[in-house]
Amino acid sequence: MAVARRAFGARGYDATSLRSIAAEAEVDPGLLIHYFGTKEGVFRAALEITGQPDQLFAGLEDLGSREVAEHIVRRYLAMLDRAEARDVVMGLVRSAVSNEHAADMLRDLLIQGVLTSLSPLIATPDAPLRASLIVAQLIGIAMLRHVARAEQVVRATDEELVELVGPAIEQYLH
Repeated sequence: MAVARRAFGARGYDATSLRSIAAEAEVDPGLLIHYFGTKEGVFRAALEITGQPDQLFAGLEDLGSREVAEHIVRRYLAMLDRAEARDVVMGLVRSAVSNEHAADMLRDLLIQGVLTSLSPLIATPDAPLRASLIVAQLIGIAMLRHVARAEQVVRATDEELVELVGPAIEQYLH
């Protein structure tokens, strides 16, 4: 699964084949079919969310909006620093563009996980919209840093990103 996770994270669903996964994992491609049935089965198993995304932003309710915003950015960047989590997020993001099943999985991750943990931090009637905009900001950072590899975003330290992105996130919290 680690090989499949890395492959989907690096190339997305359409550009990843069962043969390439099997070759890198040094197993017969028939084993993947035997255990997972299809490429989609391998994809779903590889990118199944480990951990609890709905807990990513838990425990911030008693902080001020500036601290909440900074913690949101820090926790997200720390999550992306873990290769397994980064591969899952990038695999879903890269694949969602061209694959409806991946788009469904990404939507489930966002709706049932991340948005659920962000909404209680926003004290406005349009909290789900604001939480969605926070997620858009965070996914944009991941895309620029890990997919497009935009030099300035790649070189920026986590603390620089917290300092620059925190105020934008804080604005959505009000």
